[in-house]
Amino acid sequence: MIDLDDDALLRYSRHLLLTEIDVAGQRRLCSARALIVGAGGLGSPVALYLASAGVGLITLADDDTVELSNLQRQIAHDTKSLGKSKADSARARMLALNPGITVDAQVRRLDQPALDALVATHDVVLDCSDNFATRHAINRAAVACSVPLVSGAAVRFDGQLCVFDPRDAESPCYACLFPEEGGASDGPCSTFGVLAPLVGVIGSLQAVEAVKILSGMAPKTGMLTLYDAAQGTFRQVRVPRDPICPVCGGRGC
Repeated sequence: MIDLDDDALLRYSRHLLLTEIDVAGQRRLCSARALIVGAGGLGSPVALYLASAGVGLITLADDDTVELSNLQRQIAHDTKSLGKSKADSARARMLALNPGITVDAQVRRLDQPALDALVATHDVVLDCSDNFATRHAINRAAVACSVPLVSGAAVRFDGQLCVFDPRDAESPCYACLFPEEGGASDGPCSTFGVLAPLVGVIGSLQAVEAVKILSGMAPKTGMLTLYDAAQGTFRQVRVPRDPICPVCGGRGC
């Protein structure tokens, strides 16, 4: 693992004060590799917080460009970013925040083989995408490679968060919660709208779970967190593993 020099000890001093993280946990963070799929509303806070936390290598994948309508909520970008790729724009902001990390900007849409190859070389994958097809592809890769998946979603005033960990035989996967053949339809914010700070809440929670995983804290899997921003309420629902799930059902119990 990476040794922390004097600058790093000062930069991450507030982490070092936490007994759950301390020097050993911060060294794990600085040696860790995180894959973020999507550099928009959810991916922006995830990317910035993982960068500030010192995650050593962050791969950020997004094939989209920054549009004016994105700036209502996508805080990794600004007016000068208009027309630029979201992955490159976010990378510049991340490195300005913490030049001691490495950010690999993947300006492309990841198909299943590309996802499989990338997920296999990372310690955690964060789903910050905005459509069910991509979410299911990410989940398949996470299960196949036994890499923890932190999934988030936000539309209108409603946010969702769940951690899936294929390393845990009791953990469900995304397909256990939302079966691919179940007919679930996308609810993009371009159609239904989204409260600007909502993506910040859910993205920040995703970053929390990723930092816990990468620093060595045990994740709480199989628990769907639902946030109603209009009412200001959180509730949690346990998600059981589906023993006949077509994605993770073949894992040993």
